[in-house]
Amino acid sequence: MRYSSQRDTVLKIVKAAHDHPTADIIYSRVRAELPKISLGTVYRNLHVLVESGDIISVKVSGGERFDRRSDCHAHLVCTECGSVTDVPAPDVEDARRQVERTWGYADVRANTVFAGVCPACQKKSRAAR
Repeated sequence: MRYSSQRDTVLKIVKAAHDHPTADIIYSRVRAELPKISLGTVYRNLHVLVESGDIISVKVSGGERFDRRSDCHAHLVCTECGSVTDVPAPDVEDARRQVERTWGYADVRANTVFAGVCPACQKKSRAAR
């Protein structure tokens, strides 16, 4: 992969984020440093960084979020507010190996997303009643 200062800035912004930002949020943060960068350039660079394994794409209801962590972990998504939290990954190694053996695939990866209502949204819901 050829070096790109724009990609480097996008990566720096994602690595500094602890909130699993959307591409639009990353775009606004990158524009603070590179005012002339386009949204398309940010999208392209995000997907190059996902492809290279530098960051992770988290598919959630209503879109895609990006994660600075590329280690093995799962995500917990609030079905009310859409917040994304990192959680320890369940042990899926046996299932992954079974999929490889059964269907003949190699290098199978798994991405686990749990969904529920976060404590803040539960509190808001109780207060509204």
